[in-house]
Amino acid sequence: MSEQNTNNRKYVVLQAVKFTLFSMSAGLIQTGVFALLHDALAGVLGWNYWPCYLIALICSIIWNFTLNRNFTFRSAANVPVAMLKIFIYYCIFTPLSTLWGDALEKAAWHPYLILFLTMFVNLVTEFCVYKFMVFRNKENTLNKKK
Repeated sequence: MSEQNTNNRKYVVLQAVKFTLFSMSAGLIQTGVFALLHDALAGVLGWNYWPCYLIALICSIIWNFTLNRNFTFRSAANVPVAMLKIFIYYCIFTPLSTLWGDALEKAAWHPYLILFLTMFVNLVTEFCVYKFMVFRNKENTLNKKK
């Protein structure tokens, strides 16, 4: 294996680690918002799984996008275009995850098991979307743009 391939592999692994750590912080935000809406305010709001999940997901998306754009991919890519690409990803992911989450809750799965499994699927697929679609050929450009 060439030195360049080894360095590239290390770089991608470091990115994946950073992405995972930032996503974990977004996961804490998502879990906190979900807990607030689903558990703490359940009696007041009377909501079931999906609205709580959807609001919590949106909060975590904004947090995760900001951190990963600035620190993982260090990209000066056009923010509205990058956000549009993430929006398209979530136009696919959100309905699917909301439907399977709602169906699993109706099948008596624990809401937090559903949430954490969904968050794992989101972590893996979203990293691929960021890496290969959103910031492709635009990584490490943040300091170069003036």
